[in-house]
Parts: sequence; structure tokens; C-alpha cells
Amino acid sequence: MHEQTPSIPRPVRRERPYRSVNGYGIVAVALLILAVGAWVLVQRMMPLPMNVVLIVAGVALLPGLYMLQPNEGIILTLFGEYQGTDRTEGLRWTNPFQAGQKISLRARNLNTPPLKVNDKRGNPVEIGAAVVWRVHDTAQAVFEIDDYNKFVAIQSEAAIRHLATLYAYDSGDDLQSDEVTLRAGLDVVADALKAELNQRFASAGVEVLDAKLTHLAYAPEIAQVMLRRQQAVAIVSARHQIVAGAVGMVEAALKGLSERNLVVLDDERKASMVSNLLVVLCSDRETQPVVNTGTLYT
Repeated sequence: MHEQTPSIPRPVRRERPYRSVNGYGIVAVALLILAVGAWVLVQRMMPLPMNVVLIVAGVALLPGLYMLQPNEGIILTLFGEYQGTDRTEGLRWTNPFQAGQKISLRARNLNTPPLKVNDKRGNPVEIGAAVVWRVHDTAQAVFEIDDYNKFVAIQSEAAIRHLATLYAYDSGDDLQSDEVTLRAGLDVVADALKAELNQRFASAGVEVLDAKLTHLAYAPEIAQVMLRRQQAVAIVSARHQIVAGAVGMVEAALKGLSERNLVVLDDERKASMVSNLLVVLCSDRETQPVVNTGTLYT
């Protein structure tokens, strides 16, 4: 049997600062060299090869110039070897043989389209989010990831899909009273999404500044069923409050009649009165009074 060779951990490329030279001074030096070379050439004060060397030296300095805007960096490599990242804004200069790749350090928005996923209960829901992110480690973003923009988009979709499976869309009898749901716990869900995105983006040198759900709804195939369920829950809750209030009013009416001795009611008359009052108080339609000209027993 062949022994397995232990894998050697691959070193992760980290950003390191690069100290460039002020470009304005280099421009002045290059122009001075070119002016001296041209003047000496015209005056023929030096051999022609020396004049050419002066002019070439002045021109050779110019390719090393580059300009950086605020919140912008440039990754510098020399023959494929990473030299560092310069974040100094303005006109800068470096070795002309070094290659540079500019990268934006500004905050960016990613608005994911509504994704159809299953929540904790297995119900299909549509969910979308807006993610604010930026590059904080340029070396990781460029050298560790092939395309960090595509990486952010794909990992954001994966994080949203995973997040939806951890929470139910709405509360119900099968959940604990303090359990977080997608609809009622938006702040908690947003914090959880931000934490998961930062964990997924750590290897790409990207940090998440903010993440919020922008779209949340049941999928069309069950939207009507869930709407009827919500309406039923609302009706039951409203009926419960109506009945509780009606019982209190009936109790107060019986107590008031008894204390003031306005009328003496036996158990059967009390039951009839309670039934009539509950019908009047709990009915969702207007009640029609019925005048009884006789007695309860005839």
C-alpha cells in the first residue's frame, strides 16, 4: 500500500503596502532630462550617442507614471511576482518594468433577483436581498479568486438560499412563540445574512457592509392558500376577542340587574337572556328584535 503524502497547506496571498514615488517630481525630472538632451543635441556639445542616451532616459521614466483616484488601488507585479498594493491617491511613479492592475475599493451594491427556495417548513417562498460590499484585501481578491465579482454574486445567492432554510416564513402553532421568522424577524435575519456572507467572502478579500432582504413572499402556487390561512387566523383571533368582550358585557349586565333588583331571573331566564345577548353582541350582521307578548313558558 502506498502511504499518503500529507498535503502541504498553500500559502494565502495577503495584501502588503507598496511605497511609490511622487509622480510630479518624476515628471519634472523627465522633462528636465529631455530639455537638456534636446539643448545639447542642438548645440552639439556632446557626441550623438550621449544625446540619444539622455533623451531615451527621459522618455523611459514616463511609462512608470500612473494616477489613482480616491478609494482606488493598484496591484503591482514585477515579472509575475507580487510587489505590493499602492493606495496613495494622486500622480505616482514606480519602476516602469512593473505591471499594474487597478482595482476599485469603493462600496458596491448587489441586488439579487427574487430566488425561489423552501423555508424551514418546506414551503416555497420567493426571497431577494441587497448586499453592500467592497474589497478590503486586494491581493486576495485578485490572486486567490479568478473573478471576485462573479464569486460575490454566486456566494450571495448560495447564502440566501441557505438562510431561507433556517427560518420559517411566518409564525404558527408548530413553532415556539419566541422563534425568529423571516417575516417578523427582519433585523435578526439581516444580521445572520451579513455574518454568513462575511464568512463566505473571507477567502476573497471582500467584506460586507450591509445586507437586507428586499423581497419576501410566498411562491405563486401557494400564495392563495397561505392568504386564506392568514385570513382564517385573523378571523379566529378577532372572534376570540369579540366573544371575550361579549362575555364580560353579559356578566356586567347580569350583575347590574341583580344588584339593583330590577328584575328577578331564574336560571332558565338567565340562560335565555345570555343567549340573546351573545347573539346580539357576537353576530357580524344586524339583528332583528322579536317582541314576545307572552311569557317564556307559553
